[in-house]
Amino acid sequence: MRTTFTLSLDSNDGKPESRSPLLPAVESPARNSKTENLCIDQMLQKYCGEFGRWQLKHFVLTSLAWALEAFHTMVMIFADREPEWRCLDGVGGSGCDQTAKSVCRLEPGSWEWVGGTGTSTVAEWDLLCGDKFKVGLVQAMFFGGCMIGAGIFGHLSDSVLGRKGSLTVVCILNTIFGSMTALSPNYWSYVILRFLTGFSTGGVGLCAFVLATEPVGPKMRGIAGMSTFYFFAGGIALLSGIAYIFPTWRKLYIASSIPSLLFLLLILPFISESPRWYLVRGRIKEATKIMSRIATSNGNGLPQGVLLTLDQESPSASSPLPRLSSLSSCHAENKDAVTGSIVDVIRSPMTRMRLILAVVINFLCSVVYYGLSLNVVNLETNLYLTVVLNAAAEMPAFMTTAMLLDRLGRKPLTIGTLWFSGLFCFMGSFVENVGVWKALRMVCGILGIFGMAGTYNLLFIYTAELFPTVVRNAALGCTTQAAQMGAILAPIVVVLGGSLPFVVFALCGIFGGLFAFYLPETLNQPLYDTLTGMETKEDIVV
Repeated sequence: MRTTFTLSLDSNDGKPESRSPLLPAVESPARNSKTENLCIDQMLQKYCGEFGRWQLKHFVLTSLAWALEAFHTMVMIFADREPEWRCLDGVGGSGCDQTAKSVCRLEPGSWEWVGGTGTSTVAEWDLLCGDKFKVGLVQAMFFGGCMIGAGIFGHLSDSVLGRKGSLTVVCILNTIFGSMTALSPNYWSYVILRFLTGFSTGGVGLCAFVLATEPVGPKMRGIAGMSTFYFFAGGIALLSGIAYIFPTWRKLYIASSIPSLLFLLLILPFISESPRWYLVRGRIKEATKIMSRIATSNGNGLPQGVLLTLDQESPSASSPLPRLSSLSSCHAENKDAVTGSIVDVIRSPMTRMRLILAVVINFLCSVVYYGLSLNVVNLETNLYLTVVLNAAAEMPAFMTTAMLLDRLGRKPLTIGTLWFSGLFCFMGSFVENVGVWKALRMVCGILGIFGMAGTYNLLFIYTAELFPTVVRNAALGCTTQAAQMGAILAPIVVVLGGSLPFVVFALCGIFGGLFAFYLPETLNQPLYDTLTGMETKEDIVV
């Protein structure tokens, strides 16, 4: 036993004398206390709280970015629409027939656009008749930009920029490019600016989704993930009101871009970076501070000796666990980053097949979702009302899938929602777009949106759970790119008109459900940090 000595002054001569204390020195509690090594999921469940006050605030603020994506994506429905027209000389006037379905066969100068040429890009640049394909082209270019942006910002959010940094950059670019679109002097400059807006918009959803759900515990992550898309549907409904207030397409682009600037200035400063990203990047101090802040805000306490670790370093009977960080200490040392890329996903047999299936299913789902959203221009009903009804149909779809998510599991629910949408799209292909049948065809479209909206946001949760933190946004970026490829095809299908769009949408839904059979179930599985941790744990389970 180690004995310590103290120095005291002798009362007679003032010289120090050594003496042994009555009790031996006791080491600090921090040294003797038993350490507990936990990964982030375990720490959220045991000490911080899975969805407390901190997560609720962070979730709502971050998910508001989905409304911004809805503005920049769905603005094309109103800006690129074909407005109403009227004969200059009245019904039956010379060279004009008010009952004609199209102005293509009318004599030039015998008719005019209701509201003037500034109501839409179609009216201003005569994008009709032989040039009608240009409407589909500009919409396809937007989604092409989304596809490229999703891949780039998916990688950047996993690497140097992080989730919050990437979200900041895309919001800045959205504000700039969206506002500049309103100043387009001609069609081709409009195409370029829409492509650039798509490039930045492609990173909004995936960054916002991952940033909002990564600090949430496993039991609440599914419901939270499904709830993010209420903000997207709400953004579509709100956009319909904005478009009604600003009927000209140039003013509409400015009005739909200003919210991105407001989000930058008023919301982003109050959003935290993901602790999971800090952890895998080796920035242990930052991850520690955020986890401590979550626990404090939720009214919980973190005991001494609780250590933050990656899942690949979880305790085993045969090997001790290296310590990464003590949550009760501010002196945690940063470590080397654990990195990964899409190459690592492809290299691993387990994740390679998952990625291929997720890419195909997201592509097919996107064709249907965006196709049905844009197909409202072919229904010949009130545009503003139809857009609102489609958005309203999405909200109960989110609620239904959220309620069934943890009961049925991810895989059965994905198959069911894809086939539900495919069935009603198939029925809609047999309904004529005349008279009272228009309403029935619109109902088939709304029910198709209902099913596919449930699939679309479910796939975000499913994909996020299929891949570990080090490559999660890279994988989501790939699947989002596939979704944008489907979105590129959607306006081209819509331009063809007739029953063909519904036939294509039905086939996509049916085949998407068949491919989903080959995906693994992720219900009640942890959100892994590293490829090594995921492969090791799932091999043990198997």
